[in-house]
Amino acid sequence: MKIAFIVNNIDTEKAGYTSTHLGMAASNLGHEVWYISVSDLTYDTDENIHAQAMRVRNIKHRSCKNYLDDLRGKDGIREYINVAELDVLMLRNDPAEDAANRPWARLAGINFGRFAVRSGVLVVNDPDGLSQAMNKLYLQQFPNEVRPRAIVSRDRDQIKSFARDMGGTIVLKPLYGSGGRNVFLLRPEDIPNAHQMIESVSRDGYIIAQEYLPKAVHGDTRLFLLNGEPMCHKGRYAAIQRVRADGDMRSNMTAGAHSEAAVVAEPILALVETIRPQLRHDGMFFVGLDIVGDKLMEINVFSPGGLESAEALCGVKFSHMIIHDLERKLEHRNNTERHISNKELAVL
Repeated sequence: MKIAFIVNNIDTEKAGYTSTHLGMAASNLGHEVWYISVSDLTYDTDENIHAQAMRVRNIKHRSCKNYLDDLRGKDGIREYINVAELDVLMLRNDPAEDAANRPWARLAGINFGRFAVRSGVLVVNDPDGLSQAMNKLYLQQFPNEVRPRAIVSRDRDQIKSFARDMGGTIVLKPLYGSGGRNVFLLRPEDIPNAHQMIESVSRDGYIIAQEYLPKAVHGDTRLFLLNGEPMCHKGRYAAIQRVRADGDMRSNMTAGAHSEAAVVAEPILALVETIRPQLRHDGMFFVGLDIVGDKLMEINVFSPGGLESAEALCGVKFSHMIIHDLERKLEHRNNTERHISNKELAVL
């Protein structure tokens, strides 16, 4: 299998990233694995997508650090490849990372990914589905019983009125954003500073004002889904409990949170059953859910991270399950006579 990962920038990838973990897993399983920075794509004269790409030599790696060092080192293989000759293209670039400094890069993975689909490459997550999930409004498309109450606005008075309706405590975050940046907890005693907080978040555009869930003090559960189903092996779920750093209301690992073993109880499984049809309809192959209690706080569809922590805590090679599932999809497509759309194959 020839597989490529589109990332924001190969030079800024880290050993602890889920993309690196997946790349090493696929390589160790004997597949040809390419990395592509989102800036290195070209629509060429043959009407195919090409890319300056990198891969490691055909050797097995024991650590993600060594894998990444080899990829970027002098022995790494660099070629101008035809994306149409791939079997799988995995879109792992996070548009929110490029929103401020490289706005032109935000849609590049999706737009070039559509041409790859036209060439017969399996592209996951489905680019048309991803285009609907470009911001946190995607969460509002799901049933209201599984998500906190929220409004999306830039109007200070509307946001303050919502805060009063919620008892004075709400969460403010940018509609476009990731990694816990510009996320604030607005409490009744913070009302005198509400204007400054709202102004700070609104610099990034629209604001999500979200109901605060008291259970969030214990952090949240990051649960990984494959084909709309919780990833599970012999009763062990691909999930982590993200515990906040002292004095911080964010559960993001980039904000200093740490991971612990998670308990995936019935309320979480019921929540997944409720949202599964929509995720499958949108061709969402690999997804990370952020859950507090029985409420869905965020749906991460571009580059959900933390899978390596779930593997370490559970002792399960979930990354291998993902690669094997891609193998299964390709085999199914090769052995069936009917046409299968990318969106259908992505979650088959």
